[in-house]
Amino acid sequence: MSVADPRPDPAALPAFAALAGERRWAARLSELARRVQPPSGGTWRGRAAQRRHALELALARLGDDPRALARAGRGERRLLAIAAEAVRLADTLPARGRARLRERLAAGLEGEATLVPLFHLLRSAARYRARGFTVEFPGLTEGAAFDLLIRRAGAEAAVACETFSAEEGRSLHRGDWYALVDRVHPELQTWLAAHPGRYVLKMTLPEGLGGPDRLAELHRRISQLLAAQERQDSSADAVLKLDPLVLAGAQAAGQGRLLPERLRAQFGPEAHLAVTADPSGGSVFVMAARAGRDDAIAGAFGRRLAEAAETRLGEAAGGRPGILAVFVEDVDRAEWRALRESLELEGAARRFLTTAAARPVVAVTCCSRMELLGLEAPDAAPEGELRFRNPAHPAAKQPGGLAPAIEPLP
Repeated sequence: MSVADPRPDPAALPAFAALAGERRWAARLSELARRVQPPSGGTWRGRAAQRRHALELALARLGDDPRALARAGRGERRLLAIAAEAVRLADTLPARGRARLRERLAAGLEGEATLVPLFHLLRSAARYRARGFTVEFPGLTEGAAFDLLIRRAGAEAAVACETFSAEEGRSLHRGDWYALVDRVHPELQTWLAAHPGRYVLKMTLPEGLGGPDRLAELHRRISQLLAAQERQDSSADAVLKLDPLVLAGAQAAGQGRLLPERLRAQFGPEAHLAVTADPSGGSVFVMAARAGRDDAIAGAFGRRLAEAAETRLGEAAGGRPGILAVFVEDVDRAEWRALRESLELEGAARRFLTTAAARPVVAVTCCSRMELLGLEAPDAAPEGELRFRNPAHPAAKQPGGLAPAIEPLP
């Protein structure tokens, strides 16, 4: 598979569906269609499912309409090429390896799981081959703790492909926020019709929204505040404040394409935002929520690196130099860019590389859906990944054949 801009292969999707199991694949696509289409698709949770399962839904669109292949964008062509790579890999594996590949594929088609971990593995292998490495799959063929064994010019390294969710570092989880917005949204539409204007309900939630009881209680308090037309409701676990919405330069109706950008600029990248509009009257109601403390995505990322190094590299990799190739999931374009530009992930990775847990690790790499889909900077990292070398590792001091995999990117 090329990591550039591949041509779509019409045979790729039927072969991929056969590898997954045609019944399982069809059942999964039907399930996802129900979750993202109205009435659920009109909810915040429905739209969240659409974003989370965008990979599978893109493949479904390409498979449903033969003409879609001709119109496929760069990201869709990349996904289709990775699906084709899964089929080619299956043909080269021994029976137990093919079974493990199918098991991973099946696991990505259950519940809230996605195909991202498997596609990250296949994309990583393709990128190493493009850099001149030979690539083996001991994680599939032998059940090894690491995924890939790469070799070049007499040097070799073990690669563990990890998927890290930014939700692990969020105090206020997005799933809980979407559930709250879905509860409140119908009431806000009714309230706006009776109270035309532009409003913002600012919420500080020190302990997040974990658990249905807390969610129901916050919903009750929001409803009570609106019904009584009060301005504020404060307690130890939630502070609610209703104010007029003031955004300098925003469109008079409070809507339009600039509103989300202006809201994000005002409330910051960590805020959870939801907009309810009354198109007929031009009214708008914004809910903006923050946890009581800053998100700790970088800290959670560092902990994941330590866990992965201990369990998947070192002795598990036979003492070979180890590379942690981490896919950062559950971030949007703006957040991914902010994490890179603030150097938060870089700082976490470099701090990890100074610890004893990092001794078997020669480098850490990071990417997201933006790189998987081949987006350009600034939405995606240049060269398709972030890369951090461990200067204390012997293989980093004289990288030799490993240089294309571990040397810092320009």
